[in-house]
Amino acid sequence: MPVNLKPVDVAVVGLGAAGGVAVLPLVRAGLKVAGIEAGTWMDPHKDFHPDEIHNNRRHGVTTVPKVQREIPTVRANPAETARQGAASPMMNAIGGTSIHYWAQSWRLKPWDFQARSETIRRYGAGAIPQGSTLEDWPLTYQDLEPFYDTIEHEVGVSGKAGNLQGQIDPRGNIFEGPRSREYPMPPLRGSGFTDHMAETAKKLGWHPFAPPAAINSQTYQGRSGCVYHGYCSAGGCHVSAKGSTAVTTIPAALKTKNLTIFDNAQVTRIVAGNDGKVTGVLYLRNGKEYFQPAKAVLLGSYVFENSRLLLLSKSKAYPRGLSNNHGQVGRHYFAHYDSWAGNSMKALFPFDINIWYGLPAQGACVDDFADDSFDHAGLGFIGGTSMHVYTEVHPIAAAEADRFGKAPAWGSGWKKYVRENASRVAQCYLQTSTLPYESGYLDLDDQVRDPLGDPVCRVTTGGAKENEVRAGRYAQTKMEQWFREAGAISVSKGNITVAGVTTHTYGGTRMGDNPETNVTDKWGFSHEAPNLGLIGGSVFGTSGARNPTLTIQALAWRTAEHLAKNWKSIV
Repeated sequence: MPVNLKPVDVAVVGLGAAGGVAVLPLVRAGLKVAGIEAGTWMDPHKDFHPDEIHNNRRHGVTTVPKVQREIPTVRANPAETARQGAASPMMNAIGGTSIHYWAQSWRLKPWDFQARSETIRRYGAGAIPQGSTLEDWPLTYQDLEPFYDTIEHEVGVSGKAGNLQGQIDPRGNIFEGPRSREYPMPPLRGSGFTDHMAETAKKLGWHPFAPPAAINSQTYQGRSGCVYHGYCSAGGCHVSAKGSTAVTTIPAALKTKNLTIFDNAQVTRIVAGNDGKVTGVLYLRNGKEYFQPAKAVLLGSYVFENSRLLLLSKSKAYPRGLSNNHGQVGRHYFAHYDSWAGNSMKALFPFDINIWYGLPAQGACVDDFADDSFDHAGLGFIGGTSMHVYTEVHPIAAAEADRFGKAPAWGSGWKKYVRENASRVAQCYLQTSTLPYESGYLDLDDQVRDPLGDPVCRVTTGGAKENEVRAGRYAQTKMEQWFREAGAISVSKGNITVAGVTTHTYGGTRMGDNPETNVTDKWGFSHEAPNLGLIGGSVFGTSGARNPTLTIQALAWRTAEHLAKNWKSIV
C-alpha cells in the first residue's frame, strides 16, 4: 500500500523547462504546490565542466538513470518492428533539459498559430499536405504575446526587438510578430565570422539578426553575464548565466514557502476518481510508493512521457488511459526532422573563422525563408526554415568534421587536412516548420518494458513527408547560396530524415477546441478530466521553424495562471 501524503492544491509532475515555470504563478497565487521530479539538484561547481570529453563524449551532464531506462522505441509504420531509439537527449533533474539546452528562446510567428486557415486563404485548400491533421491552434499569437513577454523577463532573454508595437527595427527580426516591449537585455555579442555572415546576408538582400537566447548578455537578477567559454550544447553553465529554471523560476518559487520539491521521485500513475477528476499521483522514491493527493495536477514530463503516463493511468472512468476516452492521446505526433535538430550543412572556407569559443546561441540568423515570410506559390510545400550560423566547436568534433572529399578518413593525409582546415569549417542550424499527420502517433510498445515492467513509449513516425522534404531542400539551396557568397569553397548537405528520439518533439496531447480531435482545451486542460493540465510540447499543433522552449514556457505560465485565477470552477 502506498504511503498517503499530506494533500496539496497542485501536484506538478516534472520540474524542467515547463513545470519549472508553471510552479511560479501557482505559488505566487498562494496555492500549495508539490513539485515531483525524477531527478535532483545539480551543483554548478561540481557537476558542470568546460570539458568536451565530459560533456559531449561521456555525456556527464545528460546521462541520468530514469530517462535512459525508458527510451522510446521507433518505427516508420505499423508494419515495422519498433527498435529502441538513440539515447535520449532529455534529462531528469531540477531544471531538466533547460540545464544543458542551447537556450535559444524564440517566439513562434503569428502564422504558426493559424497555419491552416492562412494557407487556405493564400494558396487554397489544395496546399494542405495530404494526410495532414493540421488544425489552427485554439489561440493566436496575440493571446500568447503577454506570456512570451513575462517569460522573457522572468527567465531573462537577450535579444533585439524587430517589431516593437508595430514599429519595425532592422537590427532585429523584421518578420517577428509585434511585441509589447524590448527584450530585457541586448543580444549576445557576435564574432568576426558571424558578423561577416550577417554582412553577406545583407548583400544578398536578406535581413540578418542576432538570435534571442535565455543567456545573460550582462548581469541580470544577480546572475552573471555570459563569459563565452562555450560548452552550452551538452553542459550546464557554471556561472549560471544560462536561464535554466533551476536558477530562475524554481528558486523564486521556493522563496514563497508554497513549493515543496520531492526529488528522485518517479511518477508511475496519475489517479482519477469515478467522477473523472484526477485525485493525485503515485510515485516511487527510495524504494517506497507514495500517493500525493492533489486538487489539480499539471503534467510536464516531456512529450513521450506525457502520453505514456496518460495511457498507463487506466481507471474505471478511463479504461483506455487517462483523458483518452476519445482516443486522442498519442495522436498528432511529429518532430523536427533530423537535419533541423543538428548540423544539416557545413562549409569549408579558405581562411580561419575562429570557431573555438562562443556558444551556439550566438550567431547570425535569417528568417526570410521561414514560415510564410515568402511566396510559396509553385514551390510544392508550405512552411519554411530559419537559418542560423554559429561557431562553437571543440577539438574532437573539429577532427571529425566533414572532409568535403579532400582527404581520407585516417592516416597522414587526414592529419594534414585537420591541421590545415580544422578551424575553417562552419556549421549551420536549419529548422523547418513541421506538421502533424495521421500516420504519426505515440502508443505503448507491446514488447519492450522498463525496469518497473511498464511498456515504454513507441513512436510511429509515419516516415518522411514530401512537404517537409521539399521545404528542407529549398532551404539547403538558400543556405548554400549564403555560404558561397561568404567565400566558402566547399559545401556539404546533410540528409533530410525523420527524427526519432529527439529534443524537438510535439503532439500527443494536442490542444484544440474540439475534443474529438484534441486532448486539451485552449488553456491546456483536459477535455475529459477538467482538473488535469498538460504542459510542454505535447500540446503544440505545429512546430514553427525554431526551437520550442520559449513557447513551451509561455504556455506553461498561461496554463498555471488560468488554474490559479479560475481555481473554484476548475477543481
